[in-house]
Amino acid sequence: MDSSLPLVLDRSGAGPLHLQLAEQFRAAIRDGRLQAGHRLPSTRELARDLVVSRSVAQAAYDQLHAEGWIEGRTGAGTYVADVVPLQPVERRRTKSAPAAREKLLSLRAGIPFIGGSADAGWRRAWREVSAQLPPPGYEDPTGLPALREAVAAHVGRVRGIACGAENVLITNGTIHGLRLVLSVRHRPGERIAIEDPGYVNAVVAARDQRLEVVDIGVDEDGLLVRELGDDLAAAYVTPSHQYPLGGRLPVARRNELIRWARRTGATLIEDDYDSEFRYDVAPLPALAQLDLDRVVHLGTLSKILSPALRLGWLVASTEVVDALAAYRENSGDWPAWPMQAAFLAMLRDGYLDQVIRRNRRLYADRRNLTCSVLAPYGRVVGQDAGLHITLLLPDSLDDLEVAARARAAGVVVAPLSEYRRSRPGPPGLVIGYARPTDEALQRALALLAGILGG
Repeated sequence: MDSSLPLVLDRSGAGPLHLQLAEQFRAAIRDGRLQAGHRLPSTRELARDLVVSRSVAQAAYDQLHAEGWIEGRTGAGTYVADVVPLQPVERRRTKSAPAAREKLLSLRAGIPFIGGSADAGWRRAWREVSAQLPPPGYEDPTGLPALREAVAAHVGRVRGIACGAENVLITNGTIHGLRLVLSVRHRPGERIAIEDPGYVNAVVAARDQRLEVVDIGVDEDGLLVRELGDDLAAAYVTPSHQYPLGGRLPVARRNELIRWARRTGATLIEDDYDSEFRYDVAPLPALAQLDLDRVVHLGTLSKILSPALRLGWLVASTEVVDALAAYRENSGDWPAWPMQAAFLAMLRDGYLDQVIRRNRRLYADRRNLTCSVLAPYGRVVGQDAGLHITLLLPDSLDDLEVAARARAAGVVVAPLSEYRRSRPGPPGLVIGYARPTDEALQRALALLAGILGG
């Protein structure tokens, strides 16, 4: 062995001696001090030089041989293998500004308010889960049977959908459900109608599936059904609260949409993302109640409890649910048991209804505040429901510029232009009022009003 190669073992507890020795050999090979073909000392010689037992030297060589760093040649000894050292990639550390991010006030849409501590209903649900043993194997790919029954009862009661457990599939949220439907029910190249302006993530999901997205305009009532062509395979809609403008599809237009789907054989994918929160009348009946054979209904806990839970549901015909279940049987792509079990507990003891009632009052007050502060600077639309309003601005303003100025002032708000694709329309701001505390909302609105009025 090259006498210039120092090997030092720390007997004070810095790890097993044979692993220390192996790492020092690796380092010498990586940095070129030991080259391919270099003959290493025998284990006897190495043990004598380091004053260790021969078993330590042998264990180090065994480890290096197993990893491919060295090789034995019959009758000739042990040599460094022909290994081209791989230079580690130097990690580029980006400078973050956590303090600056913490100071930003977020008015992003679609995020509910979460208090400073877990309430009693939340804790009860998780105590119930903690007292249960997990299932012994993989569960039903459609979701826990008891949870599907409870969800069927829930959507029947609050959304007017006549369905049973066989019509329900538990998902990881709205977009997860949408991606499942598009993957299983539609082929690349097919055309899908999506509202414009509309939900950006739905467009991304369709394009990921290599579907051709057809932009369909909206007005103050929602989707313009008359623009739907007969060559479309599906239409993604938000009929109860058009996202982001807030229109609610009237009965006549809903009937027209169902007739179009029946005539063309197209699938209607109903995103019912925040229908629980209406401030003028009771939540509107779901589109799926009109024809479950043609409509796939998507629901989520994201706007009720938290987007971080990643849990929702899909209601459809048994044919669709069975097809999705067969797909998930092979992919293993379904929600984890603990969250499903907790959701079931929340439904059974009425906690979900309690949260909806409580937050409906809270959000109504915040909606009123938001509208009163911002109404002087544009036209407020979509204020009758949900967790956001949209402020349509004068044509002389650039919403991207306004949003940039707001961020510089410490307020994050989405420009309406982010939701538009090909259909022209006025500039605007999509303003979520649910997430901040009352005090933070007041400060954010005051800052935004100062920018709009400046």
